[in-house]
Amino acid sequence: MALRSSDGVGDAIPQTRSRRIGTTQRPRKLRQAGNQAEALLWFELKARKLGSYRFTRQFSIGPFFADFACREKWLVVEVDGHQHAGSSCDRRRDDFMRAQGYSVLRLWNHDVLKHRTSVCETILAALDGRLAENIAVSDLRFVLTPRALDSISSKTELSS
Repeated sequence: MALRSSDGVGDAIPQTRSRRIGTTQRPRKLRQAGNQAEALLWFELKARKLGSYRFTRQFSIGPFFADFACREKWLVVEVDGHQHAGSSCDRRRDDFMRAQGYSVLRLWNHDVLKHRTSVCETILAALDGRLAENIAVSDLRFVLTPRALDSISSKTELSS
């Protein structure tokens, strides 16, 4: 525990930590071990480059870590390799994140590497509420949370 002094003289006051010990180690390891597709997508998402939305990389949601999360819009973006095709573990993970209020967008590594502009446009569509229903096709999976549905219906009512 670090010690600090309030005025530079006298008794040192223990500095409290804002995070539990060890909570940054696992996300740090995941970021360092990330693949090329995640690194390229992070280049597009970091520093509010995509639609000025703020993303966090390897964000903890319960026992899971989301590849990327926009907390403002409650969106998780997962970049998956072929080993995730039809994964029941991923479905349970998505269900948990959805129960926490997050919509989940799953994209393939290949698409991020070869079609980054389209991937970014899809992420923006999800952030802006233009993806208004669950989608499950061979190259994309989007699971909308009830929180997002409420937001979309509110926007529709306001524009009418």
